[in-house]
Amino acid sequence: MSQVFHEIEKKIISSLKNKPNQTSESLEKSTKLSSDQIRRGIEWLKLKNLAIVKESTTSVICLGKNGLESLEKELPERRLLNLLKNKPKKLSDLQKELGFVFGPAMGLARKNNWVEISSDKISLKNSPSSLPGEKTLKFIGNNKLSADKIDQNDLSLLLKRPDFITEEITKIKEISLTESAKSTVLSDSSGAIDVEAKVPEIFVARTHPLKDTLDEIREIFVTLGFSEIIGNMTQSSFWNFDALFTPQDHPARELQDTFYLDAIKSKKFASSEQIRTVSESHKKNWRYNWDINEAKKTVLRTHTTCVTIKHLAEKKPDEARIFSLGRVFRNEKVSYKHLVEFNQIEGIVVGKDANLRNLMGIQREFYKRIGITKIKFWPTFFPYTEPSLQTMVYNERLGKWIELFGMGIFRPEVTKPLGITKPVLAWGGGIERIAMLKYGLDDVREFYNNNLNWLRSVSKCQ
Repeated sequence: MSQVFHEIEKKIISSLKNKPNQTSESLEKSTKLSSDQIRRGIEWLKLKNLAIVKESTTSVICLGKNGLESLEKELPERRLLNLLKNKPKKLSDLQKELGFVFGPAMGLARKNNWVEISSDKISLKNSPSSLPGEKTLKFIGNNKLSADKIDQNDLSLLLKRPDFITEEITKIKEISLTESAKSTVLSDSSGAIDVEAKVPEIFVARTHPLKDTLDEIREIFVTLGFSEIIGNMTQSSFWNFDALFTPQDHPARELQDTFYLDAIKSKKFASSEQIRTVSESHKKNWRYNWDINEAKKTVLRTHTTCVTIKHLAEKKPDEARIFSLGRVFRNEKVSYKHLVEFNQIEGIVVGKDANLRNLMGIQREFYKRIGITKIKFWPTFFPYTEPSLQTMVYNERLGKWIELFGMGIFRPEVTKPLGITKPVLAWGGGIERIAMLKYGLDDVREFYNNNLNWLRSVSKCQ
């Protein structure tokens, strides 16, 4: 029996017969159909085995925020050398003129022997006609170019610098007809009915796979006797960094790693006693002048530990099992395994007899309940725990061990200034990494691409 086609299907088939292998966008132009009609028509033809959809990706390189600034103002090290062309200058004057880029510029200048330092003045030793990266900056400009068109050696130097180069990956869908569709005769008659035709497929509403993972993890910790605490996504630098014994000159507190809320200072973020004891701990152990203005800066939280440590400082429990689960933010270059915004779980156990063996046991039980059986613990370093361990789990599909949660016991420099007297076991990690294991993904960005075909195909139970 001949097939009966919808008008949308007819237009798409006719267009593809005249011009094979088209994208959705070109089909919109040739058929005068809307993007939604094209999408539905292609799905109908796929179900009838009349259309083939091939997906491919293209990668282009463009300048990031710092790259565009250097294109306009020149590289920080070039600006430094230009300032020294006429005469030596004081260190303080150069810092004032260059601002926060002075440090990186000065580091490169000293490394390459371009400048000479005597007393408090810096003078020009030699100024190269061309600096690494300059050629590539000008070549890319405000354009988007394929990486293979760029000098790879020069490009690799810029890739190492934060926010200088951005890679954009674009997915392209190409639609073509199957052999049977090419020979299909499109009839104008609409009287015939194909009683063997498939009924329309209906997709019921469902939660996102990442949301399912979050709910599953929350349920596991609740059944293990933990209570959830909620905290704000914006935090003072005091709770996000200082209370966790992170020195104020630590690289993690730079703009390149943390999102700061411009010109917003936190008020009444901690008690005067908490501020006093934490600042004294920094002065005594790190040996520098602690600045309360740094602690007042407001940030998008870089982890959920700031929520749990604030809870412990306020409640000072003798025993506790708590966890915090939510969004965190890092100023990182987006890649297949890193996002600037992701979900994190943070767990805490407080008790007089709490020890590292307890912590490893809790982790083993958690992984077992989520379906991960091959795990091991690896000694590592974290700023606010000692001893510290890294959890390694075996990925059967990739055939290798990968890192997941970090964990350890809070250092005395963290707990004592806040009046916490019992040992505190702590662990945390990204939820997206667990979800990638559960759903067999190699690119974390797939969770946010809104690929309906993948979302509809994912099994509810993993």
